[in-house]
Amino acid sequence: MVVDNRKDTRDFLVSRRARITPEKARLPAYGRNRRVPGLRREEVALPAGVSVDYYTGLERGNLNGVSESVLEALARALQLDDAERAHLFDLARAANSRDVLSGDLVGVALRA
Repeated sequence: MVVDNRKDTRDFLVSRRARITPEKARLPAYGRNRRVPGLRREEVALPAGVSVDYYTGLERGNLNGVSESVLEALARALQLDDAERAHLFDLARAANSRDVLSGDLVGVALRA
């Protein structure tokens, strides 16, 4: 059985982004009207050193092939504690093993 953790990844990243204010992240708060609580995606992407498009893909649950350095940068940008950081890395490992497993299943199906 292949487990898909994209929803868990999305829920985790969105919830962590929502709890950080621009002030807490030491970012200037542009405007008063925010449609969602917490940081905007670009306010996470910039300090993490990734593009907004790349971060959006991660937040949509696509952790396939993400590097440890990007995960570390995200953990810092989202101000994750040790348990949350470990959970982020677990989600990434699960995503990568899911892709390996599904690739193996495709290979077995093609050989049959």
